[in-house]
Amino acid sequence: MNPFWSQIARELSPYVPGEQPRIANLVKLNTNESPFGPSPRALEAMRAAAADSQRLYPDPEATELREALANHHGVRPEQVFVGNGSDEVLAHAFVALLKQPRPLLYPDVTYSFYPVWGQLFGIACQTVPLDNDMRVRVQDYRREAGSIVIANPNAPTGIALPRAEVARLLDEHRDIPVLIDEAYVDFGGESAAPLIADHPNLLVVQTMSKSRALAGLRVGYALGEEGLIEALRRVKDSFNSYPIGRVAQAGATASVRDDAYFRVSCARVVAAREAMTRELVRLGFAVLPSSANFVYARHPNQGGAELAAALRERAVLVRHFNKPRTAPYLRITVGTEEDTHRLIEAATEILRRL
Repeated sequence: MNPFWSQIARELSPYVPGEQPRIANLVKLNTNESPFGPSPRALEAMRAAAADSQRLYPDPEATELREALANHHGVRPEQVFVGNGSDEVLAHAFVALLKQPRPLLYPDVTYSFYPVWGQLFGIACQTVPLDNDMRVRVQDYRREAGSIVIANPNAPTGIALPRAEVARLLDEHRDIPVLIDEAYVDFGGESAAPLIADHPNLLVVQTMSKSRALAGLRVGYALGEEGLIEALRRVKDSFNSYPIGRVAQAGATASVRDDAYFRVSCARVVAAREAMTRELVRLGFAVLPSSANFVYARHPNQGGAELAAALRERAVLVRHFNKPRTAPYLRITVGTEEDTHRLIEAATEILRRL
């Protein structure tokens, strides 16, 4: 350990991103990237933006993008905050809203960046166990809390809470900030965005990396009451005043405006997810009901770590989280038809050898 590290750096347990290996003929189903490309309009807008104007700073408020997002979600531009990927937006929210005198609550099986931010920003955190079916139960959050963050649909399980349940959670905690992380909501979940008008404590965070196939662009955003958005802006302007570049703003804005392509792309992912689920069930896997662009599956005859390793040997990459409750499961991203064929072919061979 380097002697020049700060105490914070020494104590951190950083988030571990999904592997990005260079393997020939790899089927990459471990990082929930879209199997289909971005909107052609977005690509064209980015090409047009890659011009001499790159010598100038971008709009620090991403005004045109916020206006497009406001129109898409039925809110005002003042209720939209844009950041460099939803991870940056979430990090700002942890500082601006979720760091309270009482503890932050989140599920025991969820996005593994939450405890990292809690540690980084010195936030007291408590986990709330999922039930035996790996579901979030709103009634389990009836305890002392300073703030709450829930991924909906949850990650890595893919299971979604209905909007009515989110409303119940908000009604039971009107005195504290509640963040709903909707990275995967476009694949079958119900967004909490319509609840913002009646719940000034609600912040909804979404990303353009998944359903809009712009993971390489790094654009995320938050929706909420103006006071919450102002808190995020204050933190952003104390950290990085120009987080979204010109090319990213142009591409993201064009993507939001191409609603027809967005809806068709999401429907294709859902159809591919259901087809992959049927094939996995045919092989004996138990698959949790997913509203995301991935499935969470386990096989009664083989451990998750062993299956992940055997699939990797066959150039099929999936995600495994080696924690007590998640050890039996694999998180498998929805891929193309060919990706699914390779996955099922490899899994069939592995299971046959048992």
